[in-house]
Amino acid sequence: MVSGMTWSIVACDPNSGAFAVAVATRAFAVGASCPFVRAGVGAVSTQSVTNRYLGPAVLDAMARGLPPAAAIEGALAGDAGRGIRQVHAVDRTGRTAAWTGQHCVDWCGSAAGGGASVAGNMLTGEATVAATLAAWRSGRDLPMPDRLMQAMEAGEAAGGDRRGKQSAAMLMVTTEDFPDLNLRVDDHAEPMAELRRLLGIWKTEGVPRLGISPSKADPSGMTDLDAIEAGWIARGMDLRFRR
Repeated sequence: MVSGMTWSIVACDPNSGAFAVAVATRAFAVGASCPFVRAGVGAVSTQSVTNRYLGPAVLDAMARGLPPAAAIEGALAGDAGRGIRQVHAVDRTGRTAAWTGQHCVDWCGSAAGGGASVAGNMLTGEATVAATLAAWRSGRDLPMPDRLMQAMEAGEAAGGDRRGKQSAAMLMVTTEDFPDLNLRVDDHAEPMAELRRLLGIWKTEGVPRLGISPSKADPSGMTDLDAIEAGWIARGMDLRFRR
């Protein structure tokens, strides 16, 4: 359970069909608790005193066609702790909604626009959310991961959290039943800087694998032994399959 300052952005990209969440907090392993994405459906972050069951419940409701506001309302209906929850979501049409319970710690609130929602609690002030959303809007020409990174860095520069820094995460899905990108910084003195470093590694090592991995369009992925070995050799690795 994440119980502490958190702010996050949930976003969609209609051009690529991507859904993503980026989040940071002064608590351990935020990526294990707050972000949820589902291909073709949407993205959700559940935070404040986190109830992880809310993420899948909101996604299930949006998959049935409910708008984000109704999906969040339905998910919270049976939660006696809804007053200490913060939940926000975006669906495949770019609609957003956010819930901030009446007992969440100030500053708490949300803002939305441009196919994204930003929400936070225990923040230094509203500027964190406003700067995160403004940077998202201004980065429309960037790939989604870079756009999210820029947005979260802007939020941190505008004040970030009240209690400090500890963890951050970024989660993105496009066509598959599992994420294209799943980066977690669970415990670090500068989690945002570490998240950017990991994003750089993903671009060079993770992105090339996306095109050759098993997928819905190509259930087996690349299986040509010579082609795979050529890739290893190009990266300086003396590896061979058994034949």
